Amino acid sequence: MVKQVQVTIDDRTTTVPETMTILAAAQTLDIKIPTLCFYWGINEVGACRICAVEVEGSDQLVAACNNRVTDCMIVHTNTAKVRAVRRLNMELILSRHDVQCTSCVRGGNCELRQLANDLNIIDQRFGYQPESFDWNIDIPLIRDAGKCIKCMRCINVCDQMQACNIWDLKNRATRTTVGVRGQIYLENSLCTLCGQCIVHCPTGALRERDDVDQALAAIEDPEIVTVIQVAPSARTSWGEQLGLSREQASVKRLVATLKRLGFDYVFDTDFSADLTIVEEASEFVQRFTHHDDFNWPMFTSCCSGWWRWLKGHYPDMVDNLSTAKSPQGMLGPMAKTYFAEKIGVDPSKIRCISLMPCLAKKQEAATGVLRDAGYGPDVDLVLTVRELDRLIKSEFLDCAKLPEVDFDDPMGIGSGSGELFGVSGGVMEAALRSAYFYVTGSNPDPKAFANVRGLEGWKEAQFDIPGAGTVQVAVASGLANAEKLIQAIRSGAARYDFVEIMACPGGCVNGGGQPISQNAATTMQRTQVIYGLDQRNQYRFSHGNPAIQQIYREFLGAPLSEKSHRLLHTDQHAWGMPDGMPSADAQYDEG
Repeated sequence: MVKQVQVTIDDRTTTVPETMTILAAAQTLDIKIPTLCFYWGINEVGACRICAVEVEGSDQLVAACNNRVTDCMIVHTNTAKVRAVRRLNMELILSRHDVQCTSCVRGGNCELRQLANDLNIIDQRFGYQPESFDWNIDIPLIRDAGKCIKCMRCINVCDQMQACNIWDLKNRATRTTVGVRGQIYLENSLCTLCGQCIVHCPTGALRERDDVDQALAAIEDPEIVTVIQVAPSARTSWGEQLGLSREQASVKRLVATLKRLGFDYVFDTDFSADLTIVEEASEFVQRFTHHDDFNWPMFTSCCSGWWRWLKGHYPDMVDNLSTAKSPQGMLGPMAKTYFAEKIGVDPSKIRCISLMPCLAKKQEAATGVLRDAGYGPDVDLVLTVRELDRLIKSEFLDCAKLPEVDFDDPMGIGSGSGELFGVSGGVMEAALRSAYFYVTGSNPDPKAFANVRGLEGWKEAQFDIPGAGTVQVAVASGLANAEKLIQAIRSGAARYDFVEIMACPGGCVNGGGQPISQNAATTMQRTQVIYGLDQRNQYRFSHGNPAIQQIYREFLGAPLSEKSHRLLHTDQHAWGMPDGMPSADAQYDEG
């Protein structure tokens, strides 16, 4: 039984558990204490001291974020001493910060800038001496040391939420900084490029490589046909930083916006998600009905951050991965073969661009072996949702006034199952819907596998498929949860047939390339958009998508056919970590 204690904050008294911090106790009284480094459940280290408060009986101010209440404690959050110390701490932080806010990607939603304004800091009496910026700007994740405030959020997010342990503190005293653990370059580490360190960074110290100029160059080249695909989760978030309501930021208005920006064709990644399901569900049925011939469980392979993590941490389990490419990886070769043939265009003139919620997709596109169409990379360029928002702003578009436009044919129709790829559990639910059909010949209730839904980090379920048996499944999101699940499998404590893992907590709706929001409700709001799109879609099953049926009839033949294997599947051993380049024994054609 946790003891209850009485605490008085700014002359208001309440009773709270003795395990509660001063900051949490103040929140129960609706008393705001400013924070900077703090992040609930992840980073409660008191590094910035912006949350300093005065406690009667103590000579020194204490950090509210990591000091617990005691019985009869009396706290003052806004005395002259507190205000002076907060301002001093903020000024010292700013003295080591690159304050070129006008050219910073976080200029519009920087926590540091907002707090400095709130503290009414107008003049900087200590001057500015930011740390030098030395980084390989060609990799998808960029760190600008001059904007780092040493809050340690990136370290603890990477360690606790993602179990990757990439970042660490280096040096001492005034030379303390953040760098890659082990004194190596990021590209030589086991970084999954999930981007969660960017999402949780309070400043612009971490960001994605900006590829907007490359996209514009392709758009403006009269010899190039630009094709852009839109990920399921991108449609849930693209309007947030543009001030659009959920109703204004519709899928069709996003298509209209991309058309206005100059893209020639706008395709739906839901289409290729359905393609992925048809292949992956067929693969699962094949494996499940020939159980002794395969390693178990079978892992989904849609999340590139996840399979980067698996290859780096448990390379002996790579055979458990489905050989099916991700939806992004499938639409690329379809655009440069099937679609190019349809419109009579030289495939070498097509540039396939992706709008994704993810940094790891940038690296996936650059992986040397994913060029099966035979015309360079299957996907030429990846833009995050944040990059798209910056592009839209630079074009001064009033998206709310654009008339809605449909996706282009023939890869513009997606099912509700394809929509589900944006959320944790969605790939599993979609795959089981089609696996049930392939075994029984009839469609299940679309809600039959909804038990895998939800934001819990690790979910388990079992489902009976007549004619096949009971399927044990698990779903995890966030790589720390993946670590726990894998350890349970390897120790024999858990046994599954089918496992879905997404690198980002909650799935792609909370991806590392999504608009940055500190509102905890944002992920749930985006998730509900996905479920609503699934429910309203006239096609609920991937195999029932008429565009999918057409592409198999006209081009691919059948699921798991020779052509499907060549274009839609990959050798999961063909490249390894840490650098994502082909492994020593891999053979592929650079052309």
